[in-house]
Amino acid sequence: MDHVLLALLASGSVLLSLVAAGHSLINKSDSRSALVWTGLNLALPLVGPFLYWCMGINRISRRARSWRVSGRRLSGTRIYPIENHRWESAQLPVEAAHLQDLRTLADRVVKTRLQGGNRIVPLEDGEAVYPAMLAAIARAEISINLSSYIFDADGIGAEFVLQLQDAAARGVAVRVIIDAMGEKYSRVSPCQLLDVTAVQIVRYLPLSDGAHINLRSHRKLLIIDGREAFTGGMNIRSRHMTSTASPESAIHDMHFSVTGPVVNDLQRAFLKDWHFVTGEILDTSHFFPVIEPQGNVVVRCISDGPDSEYRKLEMIIMGALSCAGRSVLIMTPYFIPDRPMVAALITTALRGVDVRIVLPARNNLPFVHWANRAMQEELLANGVRIFYQPPPFVHTKLLLVDDVWCLIGSANWDARSLRLNFELDLSVYDAPFAARVRQHFDRAFLHTHEVTLEEIEGRELPEKLRDGFFRLFSPYL
Repeated sequence: MDHVLLALLASGSVLLSLVAAGHSLINKSDSRSALVWTGLNLALPLVGPFLYWCMGINRISRRARSWRVSGRRLSGTRIYPIENHRWESAQLPVEAAHLQDLRTLADRVVKTRLQGGNRIVPLEDGEAVYPAMLAAIARAEISINLSSYIFDADGIGAEFVLQLQDAAARGVAVRVIIDAMGEKYSRVSPCQLLDVTAVQIVRYLPLSDGAHINLRSHRKLLIIDGREAFTGGMNIRSRHMTSTASPESAIHDMHFSVTGPVVNDLQRAFLKDWHFVTGEILDTSHFFPVIEPQGNVVVRCISDGPDSEYRKLEMIIMGALSCAGRSVLIMTPYFIPDRPMVAALITTALRGVDVRIVLPARNNLPFVHWANRAMQEELLANGVRIFYQPPPFVHTKLLLVDDVWCLIGSANWDARSLRLNFELDLSVYDAPFAARVRQHFDRAFLHTHEVTLEEIEGRELPEKLRDGFFRLFSPYL
């Protein structure tokens, strides 16, 4: 009898290993990943398939796409009348003509159109951003739609709570989405303060529905009456008030005031998230007023997430690198690119393009800093330049190509932003706007430290081992 049980156990282990190995062969597009998991499944019966089940199967994109198939996440313009979006796809400015291939790529992977007639104003730190947002809330007449990853109702956040309450009291329809994971960063939750008011506030993917570390909504949006918006990388918390926050906790950041036809696309992104959280479809015409041109900026809204057919932001970034002719300037707090992105950066630099990456010298997530250090040697050795900004921590996210095209918004240069969470960025073609972004970079360069190849090669052995160890986890950081 014992021999029969052992034989059944051995047969089951072999069968399980074969099934797991076959699954990895079919589903792993990266041949190196397929080789590792296939070998592990075959070499370690039971243990290999267990590790593959826990770490090797990509449940994130599958779960997110199942939401779209089921209708929980809406796609395209299926719930919003197309006649509300009357503006024809815009032409590129003359100075951006050499980026036509980038525009063609975006036309094919992004459903929103390139729209002209917009105005975008960069705002730095909470001292400029929050008064502008609060003033917009105060003048709202019809609707306020706010989405934030972190909304700390303490300090400056308390001002937002009061203004939202006042707006709801005067008859404005106020809707707020707070990411349930991001809420954990708040000392005072706005959900508690607004729960008994006329403000409709909901949590994005509540943790009670499952411990979803990924699939978070990292978007930051404020839309007033469907006519003006604010978006970028800034959360609502007092740490962004750099003049009053302590040097240890202060955060430098940039946000953007947006007016013009592209606000319709920002509104659509919010309402799709609202439907995902509440099941409510909001498609009345007042959400999408006809907006006259407000400026000359040509811009496209890019709403991306793991439910997308394409990795839109990743493709747009790769396309921008391939089209760059003179310069690529990158500013991001979290920089852990995958192998294709590293290769694209190196190829761009080797073509003679000036590629510069600006990172915080002191990261609020040390393990991200260590993982990044492990890949700097290859970049520096091939002409990519890396600079560190001194504290306070810089949370700004910018990509500037040839002083004419910018990518601005909520996404970082890591797997969490480009593959695991839901993000929103704007693709902007406009030389005057790009000039203002370039000025921001130039001011930053006055105070940065340029990292040298000798500095990275000269790290002590324990540092190299630590950095290399954390680099192993870069797909999940």
